[in-house]
Amino acid sequence: MLIPFTRGWRAERDGNRRASAFVDAVRREPDDTDVSWLALSATNGDLDHARWELRYARWALAVLSSQRDALNDRTGSEVLGALLRAVRDDSRVEPGMRALAEHQLNDRLSGYREALTVRGGPAGSGERLGRVLLAFASDGARSAGAPLPRAVEVLSGYLAEANEALRAVYGAVSLPEHLPPSEAAGQRQG
Repeated sequence: MLIPFTRGWRAERDGNRRASAFVDAVRREPDDTDVSWLALSATNGDLDHARWELRYARWALAVLSSQRDALNDRTGSEVLGALLRAVRDDSRVEPGMRALAEHQLNDRLSGYREALTVRGGPAGSGERLGRVLLAFASDGARSAGAPLPRAVEVLSGYLAEANEALRAVYGAVSLPEHLPPSEAAGQRQG
């Protein structure tokens, strides 16, 4: 039997190892004070729902950070794969609810991605992210008076943590504005 010690195999293995390390770094539990705040502001006192919304937010923003800020174009997909594996193995998720947890994570990922990529309008991406969190956490009516600045603060912290973890695991990235990451990587190797 041949052992696949090819350059591609090693690169894939290293990418998966780094993605798992990054996911481990961003999977810490939300602060209890943030959970309590969101429960009072949006989930009608449901601490479990608030905790899950904050987990999903942190994870989704970590994936989006890895897709947006990593040098290698594959990093985002490797991180998403590692995160989905972690969700499937998460002891906090009942085995019969794992498909639902993945579906909910994908919904949050889409919502936060849209909030980060929408251009124009009076609200900045931080405010749009905060509104996404409050919308997922509530039925809309309950969060109408919720303190949006606190949501923005919490999610901005999650993005900063994700970027810090990305630099710690993958190294600092400096890209020219006019090149996609894959082209910049090719120039650095050449």
